[in-house]
Amino acid sequence: MEETGPALTDTAESRIDPKIEPSWKERLADEFRKPYFAELKGFLKEEKRQGAVVYPPGPFIFNAFNKTPFDTVKVVILGQDPYHGAGQAHGLCFSVQAGVKPPPSLVNIYKELHEDMGCTVPSQGNLEKWTEQGVLLLNACLTVRAGQPGSHHGKGWEAFTNAVVKTLNDEKRGLVFLLWGRPAQEKGSVIDAARHHVFKAAHPSPFSAHAGFFGCRHFSKTNAILTGSGRAPIDWQI
Repeated sequence: MEETGPALTDTAESRIDPKIEPSWKERLADEFRKPYFAELKGFLKEEKRQGAVVYPPGPFIFNAFNKTPFDTVKVVILGQDPYHGAGQAHGLCFSVQAGVKPPPSLVNIYKELHEDMGCTVPSQGNLEKWTEQGVLLLNACLTVRAGQPGSHHGKGWEAFTNAVVKTLNDEKRGLVFLLWGRPAQEKGSVIDAARHHVFKAAHPSPFSAHAGFFGCRHFSKTNAILTGSGRAPIDWQI
């Protein structure tokens, strides 16, 4: 069978990693064949040709899917775009690799977790523990140019992540969607609130956290829904 997926052929360091997790690759195969995705690949190739630094590194672009297979998803946290500083982004929204100082947005997430769930504020920012429990950490846009937040908006990623959310909406029931910030909340248009649970809040950035993220209690609300339907709650403590 012919291999399908987001393969690039210019170098081994291609900006889009074809090794996306099989259950996601099967469901998203049609998206990888669409004209907008070819244009997106072309854009990323041109970024590389021009010498732009793009985050996250190629092997981490689809990390959210690789860490949380489709069948395990029960909670979806939607952010905006990856961190744009060196060594921060690794394909999971709001997460940074161990050893990297938690950015301000993640610090605010930890503050809300402490107030909501009593979690101890950790010194590191790797959120992979959540993904192992069925939390999909998805950004609306999966790449960014170094030092330029929002620089890859409107290039095709939004269409792709809309398709991801629609697939989850159509094939699952009872998911909990946490939509933080305007780009994430725009995804709400493809979510059926009669099938799923949708919570919206301001982005946890220091510029907006006081406008509705602090005090949202999304973590305890999520666990109440999960336990109420007989599913294991998320251990949010990092």
